[in-house]
Amino acid sequence: MSEIKKVKPSLPSGTRDFLPQEVAKRNYIFGIIKSVFEQYGFQQIETPVLENLSTLTGKYGEEGDQLLFKVLNSGDYLKDADAETLSNKDSKKLTSQIADRGLRYDLTVPLARYVVQHQNDLVFPFKRYHIAPVWRADRPQKGRYREFYQCDADIIGSNSLLNEVELTQIFSKVFTALKLNTEIRINNRKILEAIAVYASCEDKLETMTVAIDKLDKIGIEGINNELLNRGFTEEQINKVKQVLVVKNLEELTALFASIPVGLQGIEELAHVMKLASSPSVVFDVTLARGLNYYTGVIWEIKSLDSSMGSIGSGGRYANLTEMFGGRDMSGVGISFGVERIYDIMEELKLFPQDALKTTEVLFVHFSEANRDFAFPLVQQLRDANVATELYPDKAKMEKQMKYANAKGIPYVVVIGDNEMQSGKLAVKDMRSGTQEEKTFAELLSFFTEKK
Repeated sequence: MSEIKKVKPSLPSGTRDFLPQEVAKRNYIFGIIKSVFEQYGFQQIETPVLENLSTLTGKYGEEGDQLLFKVLNSGDYLKDADAETLSNKDSKKLTSQIADRGLRYDLTVPLARYVVQHQNDLVFPFKRYHIAPVWRADRPQKGRYREFYQCDADIIGSNSLLNEVELTQIFSKVFTALKLNTEIRINNRKILEAIAVYASCEDKLETMTVAIDKLDKIGIEGINNELLNRGFTEEQINKVKQVLVVKNLEELTALFASIPVGLQGIEELAHVMKLASSPSVVFDVTLARGLNYYTGVIWEIKSLDSSMGSIGSGGRYANLTEMFGGRDMSGVGISFGVERIYDIMEELKLFPQDALKTTEVLFVHFSEANRDFAFPLVQQLRDANVATELYPDKAKMEKQMKYANAKGIPYVVVIGDNEMQSGKLAVKDMRSGTQEEKTFAELLSFFTEKK
């Protein structure tokens, strides 16, 4: 047998392992989000990690398509590649010949595919939430990962603006529960369309939108240069910049007085903001969201106590299901950026101590006989839904106590020969250092009454 080559353990760039305490904190975030979703009537679904590339491509814009992780076909993946493509090194054409599938980029496009395939089994309006990892071939940096979780809630099959109102409230309710100070930025793609009409550049709407979406990163002069390089005239650029400095809907109404699509977008926003009634909701005309499929209200959430970037987003879309051969059903959805939320909460020390759920009580012992005596007691506590451990090995008491401290276990029950004979168990509170004796009945009552 050949010797196995030793490899230094490592992870792909942009991915992470999570320690138990980190998973507990993440589950705390997931738990709050799931609870709020379910309060508003959303049901959980799951879809595969892999989707056909035909499902994914063309839904995220040109830049988004570049960030899709493609999965090579099984076996000899070059067998269907033609010689001309290989010799010309045409990577785009070659990819279509050697890869049929990709890792999901988000949870919204798979949802559209899911709805079309299962439309006869679903109740509409269909309110679903989905919490799962997604993958993007992006450049890793602080708060940006190649593998990360999304928490999405979507409503399919309803045009009512009440959906936008409730999704805005969900954002507000979740971030309030997490004790995060946020700004819910809101805009409407119809307003972006109106900007293009106002600046006489309707044929360059997506190019303009992508540029505006970078405003936070490159500033107004950066937008000026980017649009200039993309073939916009000085007059068009000045018109765009004139709109980008508008601060409220009243000013915008005056500018768009003769642009119906803009007035419609303003009316929708005013309705949502009035009913949502949250001081954290702020109109932002520069919010552009570069995804092609948004058609109405769009959101982006910013933390006011961190420079992490967006920690939530979403919008209204109109024709995704139609792309997959289904009837056109309007949809609207939001997504929470859990990875960034976690990093901000860790930075600001916002996780409550009880979020780190761990063993409640550890039984330690001096001998195998002591351990065997403790075993049925441990089982009774577990049957009473008390998270309990019994130290498995024969070890010095110091080592067993270190184990309890390392895991943050609040109570330790010491079992020795005296405890076996008297029936009085030594119970130590690891946080205060105090110790008292209890019978097992008293111990059981103590832990069950705490619940």
